[in-house]
Amino acid sequence: MRITAKPLARYPWYLRPFFWKQRRKYGAVLDSALLWGRAPRLFLGVATLYGMIDRRSSPIEPALRSLLTVRVSQINHCPFCVDINSATLMKRGVSSDKVEALDRWRHSNLFSAREQAALDYAEAMTCSDRSVDDTLMAQLKQHFDDDAIVELTGLVAFQNLSSKFNSALDVAPQGFCRVHQPVQQAQPGTLQA
Repeated sequence: MRITAKPLARYPWYLRPFFWKQRRKYGAVLDSALLWGRAPRLFLGVATLYGMIDRRSSPIEPALRSLLTVRVSQINHCPFCVDINSATLMKRGVSSDKVEALDRWRHSNLFSAREQAALDYAEAMTCSDRSVDDTLMAQLKQHFDDDAIVELTGLVAFQNLSSKFNSALDVAPQGFCRVHQPVQQAQPGTLQA
């Protein structure tokens, strides 16, 4: 990491329950959380936003939410995010074959039309050489209503924030997922090795 974490005792008391919960869920406090925790109010805002995005009542099913977070993390060169989000994706029932094929989803028959539309949208939002146009939005509307599109947009925007934060600060993977996930930039319409 480009910035070191402080000793746990030096973080504000009100962040310690978050760290305790992470230790319980993941077996360790997340290095990323320790960095966000250097700005405690920012940490609380990010944690609250994530809780609102990754909730049970979301119109976007959990596996698709995780699929998108992994793909955005791959594009943004964030090995930490790929690691933790791939582990979550597999816990949500997605096969390791599908996780391994995610960086070349356009050339795989493992992804449904709904997933393909969402992945294309996520890439258009994330890749600086692309943008969301009316054709892409029409394709997305074949699979999602307007409320779900707003949720998708918020999820992808949040994952861009998170993965760019972690990538810039060089947060390393913590070994949550054993599936090899290359972190590479996707070029629309190209097959990646």
